[in-house]
Amino acid sequence: MRLTKLGHACVQITRDDRTILIDPGSFSDASEALATADAVLITHEHFDHFDADALRAAMAERSDLHVWTSRVVAQNLADLGGRVHQVGHGDAVTIAGFDVHVYGDEHEILHPDVPPIPNTGFLVDGEVFHPGDALTVPSEPVRTLCLPGNAPWMKIPELYAYTREVRPERAFVIHDGLLNDIGLKVMQTHVTKAGEELGREFVRLAPGTTVELST
Repeated sequence: MRLTKLGHACVQITRDDRTILIDPGSFSDASEALATADAVLITHEHFDHFDADALRAAMAERSDLHVWTSRVVAQNLADLGGRVHQVGHGDAVTIAGFDVHVYGDEHEILHPDVPPIPNTGFLVDGEVFHPGDALTVPSEPVRTLCLPGNAPWMKIPELYAYTREVRPERAFVIHDGLLNDIGLKVMQTHVTKAGEELGREFVRLAPGTTVELST
């Protein structure tokens, strides 16, 4: 299995000749990946995770491209019919040959007076967990965590608490597109320390970087 970070919150997961794409939003350079992905998974409707125009264009070009996503995104794409699949917490589905377990119900709080939107995290083949914009802890082990590194809804102490609870074997930072070079250095310092606490290596991948995941 290979994992490629395509910028901000978007990752591509490949095994053999099968590829899924998670959260190709407007902060990510995912046009080539959209052209070749077997399926797309969207955690929630925010533009940095869901680029509706780009996704619609890809689906118009490719009649075999399907999407699995949260309730609101599924409603947004309802005109595409059976090619859009709504999933929620507790679902277990097969997507392009990958076994995908769905965890999480809600986005982290952004405003004290605004109810959270739906957010669905995806655990792929029991290996890679992408939580979207939530600090969801799956009820099964996570070997590889796509770890949110920075967000308006997140504080550094929450990063430590999250990794301590999930205890992944490795973590690769996502959701870092809002940071400048100084912010990235500060974040990486804390990500590294969070990994060291567990005797593991947590790192930030530069956009375009691919890593091999032993399973």
